[in-house]
Amino acid sequence: MKGFIRSDQTFSLCGLNCGLCPMHLDHYCPGCGGGEGNQSCKIAKCSLEHDKVEYCNQCSEFPCEKYVGIDEFDSFITHRNQRKDLEKSKSIGIAAYRAEQEEKIHILKYLLENYNDGRRKSFFCVAVNLIELEDLRAILEQIKSEIEIDDISLKEKCVHVVKLFQAKAEQQNIILKLNKKPREKS
Repeated sequence: MKGFIRSDQTFSLCGLNCGLCPMHLDHYCPGCGGGEGNQSCKIAKCSLEHDKVEYCNQCSEFPCEKYVGIDEFDSFITHRNQRKDLEKSKSIGIAAYRAEQEEKIHILKYLLENYNDGRRKSFFCVAVNLIELEDLRAILEQIKSEIEIDDISLKEKCVHVVKLFQAKAEQQNIILKLNKKPREKS
């Protein structure tokens, strides 16, 4: 969107963790307010009309009607925690939140480099986005202690890692799949 520029390309105006999005990771999207490739967005337009707030939670009208149902469906990245993540960033401070996200990005990249058999990118993006950082650290420790063995195949390693994430998600009633909007019947 013309005139909409932001310095934080990993955490969007509306609360998406762009740094954990497969489109951002593959350099197809520059992130919220990142210049070329940035799509028009009603929330970005709203920011321009409200003193160019960097995050919606800085607006006196947050949460506004734009947040009604915003987390019902996902795009390339999960939208389920948008409002919760904005509230967390406000509570702990943007610097602390950004530090957590940088660690999550590091974890995601590690998983993709070591345990992606070509079919796990979306799964890992969703998992790292929805599972709390402390739990991600624990899963990583478990992975390192259980499967850093060279004599099992990448496919076997991937299956084991996915099971660890699914078990943790199940404990917390988290579904590690994108919520796609149903197609309208014509």
